Amino acid sequence: MSEQLQDLASHIEIVRPDCVLSTEVVFGELNVNVTPTSLLGFVEFLKTDATCRFSTLVDITAVDYPSRERRFDVVYHFLSMYQNQRIRVRVAVREEETLPSIVDVYPAANWFEREVFDMFGILFGNHPDLRRILTDYGFRGYPLRKDFPTTGYTEVRYDEEQKRVVYEPVSLVQEYRQFDFMSPWEGANYVLPGDEKKDA
Repeated sequence: MSEQLQDLASHIEIVRPDCVLSTEVVFGELNVNVTPTSLLGFVEFLKTDATCRFSTLVDITAVDYPSRERRFDVVYHFLSMYQNQRIRVRVAVREEETLPSIVDVYPAANWFEREVFDMFGILFGNHPDLRRILTDYGFRGYPLRKDFPTTGYTEVRYDEEQKRVVYEPVSLVQEYRQFDFMSPWEGANYVLPGDEKKDA
């Protein structure tokens, strides 16, 4: 299988050298790094090229690297049911950079791009309806960024007096506690069934 993927990588590098920064086969999947400006043309090529025929967009996600100049990797997963192959396309983008939407090529990208926008704050140009999809309308911040606080900024509760949901700043009602993460099986003063066999 890796030989077929190496052949596919060579084909992609030869036909689209204008788009491809690098390719590698890792864990039985082909990874291709492309430039943000060539993303739209490259995914059209993946879908229509007779050798590729990646007809299915499986997922779009992102990874946050706060210390890098190009902070985010936006990651696209494609499947070719014709060739029985998968490909992962990565695009490194700056925090303020806008990526082209691929909804016109893969309509399934609509909600995936909305999710990436909602969780990471990455903008997709020409998206038909780029708004939050998982968090609330007034939500502040982007929860999957590494600098987002684990407690969040606001908490939501139902107020009996006002008979409605209210938003309030997060207030921790207790000090952080020390938790004992020891397994309940560790330190036990009894013998579990079967343990006696280890001494035999």
